[in-house]
Amino acid sequence: MKSGFVAILGRPNAGKSTLLNALTGEKVAIVSAKPQTTRNRIAGVVEVPAKKGARRDSQPAAQIVFVDTPGIHKPGSHLDRRMLQEVYEALETRDLVLVLMDATRRVQLEAAAEPAKELGVPGPDSGTWDSTVAQAVDLPAPSPKHERTNWASEDEFLFGLIRKLDCPVFLLLTKIDLVPKDHLLPLIDTLTRQFSFAQIIPVSARKRDGLDLLVRKIVEVLPTGERYYPKDQYTDQPQRFMVAELIRESILVETGEEVPYASAVVIEQFEEPEPVAPRKKGPPARLPLTRIAAAIYCERNGQKAILIGKGGSKLKEIGTGARRQIESLLGTRVYLELHVIVEPNWRESKSFVESLDWRNQLERLADDQITEKPSDAAE
Repeated sequence: MKSGFVAILGRPNAGKSTLLNALTGEKVAIVSAKPQTTRNRIAGVVEVPAKKGARRDSQPAAQIVFVDTPGIHKPGSHLDRRMLQEVYEALETRDLVLVLMDATRRVQLEAAAEPAKELGVPGPDSGTWDSTVAQAVDLPAPSPKHERTNWASEDEFLFGLIRKLDCPVFLLLTKIDLVPKDHLLPLIDTLTRQFSFAQIIPVSARKRDGLDLLVRKIVEVLPTGERYYPKDQYTDQPQRFMVAELIRESILVETGEEVPYASAVVIEQFEEPEPVAPRKKGPPARLPLTRIAAAIYCERNGQKAILIGKGGSKLKEIGTGARRQIESLLGTRVYLELHVIVEPNWRESKSFVESLDWRNQLERLADDQITEKPSDAAE
């Protein structure tokens, strides 16, 4: 059997999350037309069955762990720098990297950007990777006067990143269903002058074009190994985090340009129902009810007013859209309670941004449970 981690890199709106969902067959990552939708690295697990046949047609069984990352963009806040750290951490453990380039947009490449020089952060094979990831997060926000001088473009920074890798790198041209085929060859020529890719695969996640070929080529380069996750598990995310993301997706859909970037969602209550025994006779039992309470954080009172809307109309729309998606995820009825909290300038607060990471949230929940046990015993 083969297994390994495959990091997915690209600029915002390159189609990374859409690709991840298409490959897993599940809604692992939220999707919207707004850039910077993905804030955390998200794993999607794909089981590939063994294929027997002629020697050229045979394929060993494999487990591919795709790791979606935030889009490469200029960091302007602590949240942005934390998102960049998520990219670096995904590259720490990777057997293969997929670089996604949107075939519908113009590539901005003038010169080879050096991430180490630009951000003071070396690549994963530099020998000082671990100690400098934190340094990237603590970089001061660029001043408005000089904010455009760090890197010439996101594309150049992305190519500077992959030049420092010592693993195979595939180029994926995405959204090929939206461009004429004769548009692809000049684009491929431009990109291959910048880097020698192990494979170049045009794909359309929406139409599933090229995905079977992509999976086959990935399996070919993965090392032999054991499964990292149980066979029936399709993501590493806990349900609480997925619920928070679905609420944030509804905010992205229902609000304008400014509010989504200043919004964060924290699950305050997640009350799972007791399982309902099926009835032997009569109509089927009603689905159990999951009770969820969540806080939507924003940075200004004006943003809060937009999120709530006149008479609470906008908050109701956000809740209705999110609840449908959450019910589909959980397979239960859902009672969803939302409220909005103003946390001024939270995107620059290191402690607040760190608290949004679901891994940190799980640690806090575990600590709370340990703390509660002695009091329960005393009672």
